[in-house]
Amino acid sequence: QARLVESGGGLVQAGGSLRLSCAASGSLFDYYNIAWFRQAPGKEREGVSCVNRSDGTTYYDDSVKGRFTISKDNAKKTVSLQMNSLKVDDTGVYFCAAGQYYCSEHLAPWDFHTWGQGTQVNVSS
Repeated sequence: QARLVESGGGLVQAGGSLRLSCAASGSLFDYYNIAWFRQAPGKEREGVSCVNRSDGTTYYDDSVKGRFTISKDNAKKTVSLQMNSLKVDDTGVYFCAAGQYYCSEHLAPWDFHTWGQGTQVNVSS
């Protein structure tokens, strides 16, 4: 069964760091691009970062550029999101998603067909 499982969320003070991981079943990791989205209470789900399966190129939303880093571990079939210099505005549920969309610009949820259950990130001031 194709599935994605996120882990690594938690509570951190502003300025701190967290590392999220997305474990992908074989077919998802091998054939699709993987993205991270987040959703804050009362707000729409927004794309944060994405990595392309074919060439390893990456995309970052302007709000996280320079602070977040996405990476793939082919042996473990995981995609990680290293989040540094966290801000209160980074608070939300973080989801990883798989899809065929080539990560090159604004990420839209409807471009991704398989989603994890999400992991909560809380950044306190």
